[in-house]
Order: sequence, then C-alpha cells, then structure tokens
Amino acid sequence: MSVPRTALLLFVLLAACGEQPKLQPLAPDAVVLAFGDSLTFGTGANANESYPLRLEALIGRKVVAAGVPGETSAAGLARLPAALDETKPKLVILCEGGNDFLQKLDEAQVANNVRAMVRLARAQGAQVVLIGIPKPGLLLSPPDFYEDIAKELGLPYEGGALKKILTDNELKSDMVHPNARGYARLAEAIAVLLKKTGAV
Repeated sequence: MSVPRTALLLFVLLAACGEQPKLQPLAPDAVVLAFGDSLTFGTGANANESYPLRLEALIGRKVVAAGVPGETSAAGLARLPAALDETKPKLVILCEGGNDFLQKLDEAQVANNVRAMVRLARAQGAQVVLIGIPKPGLLLSPPDFYEDIAKELGLPYEGGALKKILTDNELKSDMVHPNARGYARLAEAIAVLLKKTGAV
C-alpha cells in the first residue's frame, strides 16, 4: 500500500514543481535580447557587471543589454518594437514591471503590458523567457501574474532568483537592485534555465 502512496506523492510534487517549457536551441551566432529596466541595465554595479554581460560569457551567445532605468512596462511596450527590429533576436529575456510596482500602478495593466510584449517578441520570431520581479513589501515575492502569463503562453519562467538575491544583504546594492555579486547570481540562474530548457 505504501508504494502507490509514494508514487502518488511523487506525481503530485512533480506536478507542483511543473516542467519548464522547452526552447529551440540557439545557434552559436544567435542574438539574445535582454530587455527591461534598471535590473537589466545593471544599476547598483559597474557597467561590465550587469547580468546580460555575465550571461553572455556563460552561454556563449551574443546578449544585447537593453535596460532603461526607471522604465515602466508601458514605456517598455512602446520601446520594444524598435529594439526587436534593431537586434533581430532569437530569444528575448523579459524583465519588466518593477517601476510599476514602485509607482503603485495598476497590476492588471502591468500584466497586460507584459503579455503584449511577449506577443510582440513572438510575432517577430523570437522565443521568450520571463523573469518575475518581486513586489516591494514584507514577502518580496513576484506577483502571481508573472507565473500566470508564463503558464498561459507556455514560457520558461524564473520567479525565484531575484527574490533570493534581494533578501540577501550581501547580494544587493539597495532595496531594489542587486550588486555585482547579485547580478552574477541572476545570470547564473538564467543560464541554468536556458540549459534546462534546451536553448543552450
């Protein structure tokens, strides 16, 4: 009797963890677009210590850093088409929403903007990886809409890395930005996800 129970428990745990959707392998000359706000720009560290630059070294693909400090998701949505046209990426790593939370903007609208950015990228032939940004507060967790969008649109999702980084004083430069070590950790988490999903 204990064997079926164990098997059932294992099944439930696996279902709860959820398998990440697979990505198409990135050719050695493929361009990755890291798109977002100050977290992508690398605020809180030196220019050569941002997560996109660290990620480029880890995955052996060109990673274009397209982070704009202070940008809201609405501004990101307006900026994305030009960035896609300019870089022609095969993969977009999307990390937007933090400034919306700081400005206490409507979360439903933030979710709509993020969803629209995913669809824009896909319409240009790019795959998308979504990064969940913690909302300021006691729990410092990404709002549920990130995971909901990832499930709805079948996206690989990294929802835990920034929370771990921003709750560790040794890995952050201020309340909302990592330091150089924190960005290195974020790059490592994204690289692990890209390997797990078959992109690299």
